[in-house]
Amino acid sequence: MKGYNNFIGIDIGKFNFVAAVHGSKVVASYENSSSGIGQFLNEFKPHLKNALCVLEPTGGYEIGVVLALSNHQIDIHRAHTRKVKNFIRSFGNEAKTDKLDALLLAKYGFERNPSLELFSPPSEQASNLYELVQRRNDLKTMLVAEKNRLKSPRTERIRDSIQDVIHLLTTQIDGITNEINQLIKEDTVLSKRKKILKTIPGIGDIISNELLVLLPELGQLTRRQIASLVGVAPISKDSGRLKGYRRTGHGRKGIKPLLFLAAMAARNSNSHLKGFYESLILRGKCKMVALTALMRKIIIIANARLKNVLET
Repeated sequence: MKGYNNFIGIDIGKFNFVAAVHGSKVVASYENSSSGIGQFLNEFKPHLKNALCVLEPTGGYEIGVVLALSNHQIDIHRAHTRKVKNFIRSFGNEAKTDKLDALLLAKYGFERNPSLELFSPPSEQASNLYELVQRRNDLKTMLVAEKNRLKSPRTERIRDSIQDVIHLLTTQIDGITNEINQLIKEDTVLSKRKKILKTIPGIGDIISNELLVLLPELGQLTRRQIASLVGVAPISKDSGRLKGYRRTGHGRKGIKPLLFLAAMAARNSNSHLKGFYESLILRGKCKMVALTALMRKIIIIANARLKNVLET
């Protein structure tokens, strides 16, 4: 176990972030930009020596801070949002401010540091793939919005404008998809892992690409761990004689929609997964419960097959 001198909590926002040192009155706010991050590193230099920094994933807004800290060989823990919320609730404090969140993240690091997993900086290729996948998903969101607008344009001029944007977005998406495919093809390990994922009914080019990039832990966890990580593990709600309805929890952002699409395709395929889904329906399960079970089965199969590759 590494002994740290300081524990720093960082609450990340879209435009700003707040950093706080546990056990002191050092709290400061910075602009979430290259200049703001540079100012933070300079002003916190005395506290960053032999420090553990704790922050939460915030949909990518934390990437700049994380990479800057990583480049300076500073230990980082990206905390699970639900675990941090439960930790904060344990103090019975309902107040919420950026300053308070930063202080509590620092306290979380101080109390839990022996069991916290440290962030491993990605390779340049992994970073590029992640950014490309995120950009592709952003463009897809914009494309859906434009296609919805095309259903009821007010004038012909507006319709033509929407169609031009749809054409541009489609071209951009195709270009980025080809770039992602090429990067994976050039990587021997990723290429092999992709071929294995595509042997699973319901998983094609796009879904295999995004699983490889957004879920690099595939093949390295137990079946329960991977199901919990992506948010498809049933959570018990039992107390005494009361048997509550099982529900799935929150998982890593962006994975559930992929598994849902894979499950929809698998249930319509001529495969054992279709038989699995239909057996659940025959046993009286509602379609959504059966689909969720199928999502869980798909990710467990994917994890097991990639684990076999790592062990051989």
